[in-house]
Amino acid sequence: MTDKTEESSTGHENQPAAGALESSPDTPATAKRRGSAAAALGQLVRRLRQPLPGAQPRLRFEIPPEYNHTEVPAAIEDGETGGRAAQFGRPGPRMSMQHPLYMGFMGTVGVGLALLVYWIGSNTTQLLLWIVAALFIALGLEPVVGWLENRRIPRPVGILLAVLVLVVAVGGFFATLIPTIVEQVTQIVVQAPTWVRDFIDSEFFRNLDNEFGVRDRINEELDKFVNDPAAMGGIFGGVVGFGSTLANGLFGTLIVLVLSLYFLAALPAMKKWGYRLAPRSRRARVEALSEEITRSVGNYVIGQACVALLNATFAFIVMSIVGVPFALLLAFVVALLAFIPLVGGMIAGIVVLLVSLTEGWQTAAVYGICYFAYLQFEAYFISPRIMQKAVAVPGAVAVISVIAGGSLLGVLGALIAIPTAAAILLLVKEIYIVRQDKH
Repeated sequence: MTDKTEESSTGHENQPAAGALESSPDTPATAKRRGSAAAALGQLVRRLRQPLPGAQPRLRFEIPPEYNHTEVPAAIEDGETGGRAAQFGRPGPRMSMQHPLYMGFMGTVGVGLALLVYWIGSNTTQLLLWIVAALFIALGLEPVVGWLENRRIPRPVGILLAVLVLVVAVGGFFATLIPTIVEQVTQIVVQAPTWVRDFIDSEFFRNLDNEFGVRDRINEELDKFVNDPAAMGGIFGGVVGFGSTLANGLFGTLIVLVLSLYFLAALPAMKKWGYRLAPRSRRARVEALSEEITRSVGNYVIGQACVALLNATFAFIVMSIVGVPFALLLAFVVALLAFIPLVGGMIAGIVVLLVSLTEGWQTAAVYGICYFAYLQFEAYFISPRIMQKAVAVPGAVAVISVIAGGSLLGVLGALIAIPTAAAILLLVKEIYIVRQDKH
């Protein structure tokens, strides 16, 4: 009786404590409610991830399985390649390559395919240029994505980060640059009549006019131009053409950006497919050479971008110090021209020198000494360190390839000329010369 009384009294004393436990968040009832809420949320997520009723999985173009050279003929002969050979039938005997029908048919097909490829290439030149530019950008961003992958960042996230940084950098650069360019171009347009008037009033032009009648000749040509309807229509057509060119440029930029994203995302699969097209006995060598070429191209793009940025920054600082007009606009021109290897920096220096002559020969001399001294420093100290993992091309070959690339494809051809020349030199050294040394 005493024990029961003590237990009952103890139970009555502990009732407030039990109520306190029930009101605390760690009670079994609260935990049960949380568990049911989590289970409901998990069930909702699973339902959302399930396909719709009647939906089929999306078809994917996958690489066929890779077999050893000893098991491929037996698998095809026995129809044991996962049902593929048995499904599509067994291959019959091949026609002899010396058969006249085979030779004539294959020759005709070869000529027809060559003509078809030529026709397609001649009618899709702009698209091919966009594809080359997008592939060039993708190869340039691939080292950055690979570096992020080595830091255990998933490839899709790395691609988004790389492209986002590129877009933000380019967009911020142009957002800062365009207002200044517009302002400085407006200043040029406003000051142009003053420059023309000063030139006409100069002693040099007066002597030239007295000798050759330049003023009367200019007035006659202006009257003909104003009174010619075709000339005025040409001006209107030029304005329309400029608008069309601007629209095509924006559209092309969007296409190149989208293609760069797709190429960057599918680059490992594209490489794998390309390697599978090579014979099995040479696949390892093809893969090694291709990886070396793509690595060199990617490092070259990043290195050239860094070199161009440093070149434009130094030119802007010097122009701001010595007082060259339109410094920011000219720095943008220097950055664009510096992307062209070897000759780009020289052309940019000459352009800025011509503009700096408007402020006096002293300004031009100071800028020329500083800038061309920097070009020598860049050639011997900056570029070798930035480009040490990129490409190594002899100077004569680099100049010839840049000129040839610029003549064929313009600025894009000049940009991809050195990586292309490096790839060709690598293939010649590793394939042709090795083969010749064996004979």
